[in-house]
This record gives sequence, structure tokens and C-alpha cells, in this order.
Amino acid sequence: MTDTALTADVPVREHGVLLTDAASDKVKSLLAQEGRDDLRLRVAVQPGGCSGLIYQLYFDERYLEGDKAVDFDGVEVIVDDMSIPYLDGATIDFKDTISEQGFTIDNPNAAGGCACGDSFH
Repeated sequence: MTDTALTADVPVREHGVLLTDAASDKVKSLLAQEGRDDLRLRVAVQPGGCSGLIYQLYFDERYLEGDKAVDFDGVEVIVDDMSIPYLDGATIDFKDTISEQGFTIDNPNAAGGCACGDSFH
């Protein structure tokens, strides 16, 4: 589904997850390495980890009932309907520095996390 806008810079999205340009570029690069153009980036929240919830971030070729999708410059991000409340306003970024490397999720809904950094509540 395409985004529609209330104003020129306030898009209405099916889910509240944002993907930065750096993350979008990295996803495109990974998909190109795999030679796949039929995959989407799925973001989900699952029970688990020491704080109660863990993020799931992976490529998926499926659409499931209740999925919401947003296209970010050619990268489709899908979120299941149960994860949307936990991820509304979250930003997925990609860092490639000496101190950080990989995808990061900045989630304003996470009240706290654990020392491992893999789970939140």
C-alpha cells in the first residue's frame, strides 16, 4: 500500500515503524547479495528474553493475516497486527562504526531493557 499524506511532510502509515535511509540501503544491499527481490523486512515483537519481550527482525516472503506494510524507497517493512502497539514510533537504523555495528531499534515504547540489550519491557 502506498502512503498518503495529510501534509507534505506528515505521512499516514499503516504501522508506526520508520526505517532510516541507512537501514534501507543496508537491506537493499543484503537483498542484492541474496539475489532476491521477493522478500520483505519483517519486524515483530515476541515473548522472551530476560525483560519479557524480544525483537524479531528478518526477511520474509509471506504476508500473514493482519500484516501491515509500508514501502521505504523500495524496501517493504511489514509488521503483524499484534506487534504494532509495541512498535509504534520505533525507528530502525543501521550503524557501522567502531563502537556499533548492525541494525538498531530505537523504541519509545520500551520502558526498560536488560544488560544483554536483546529484550525490553
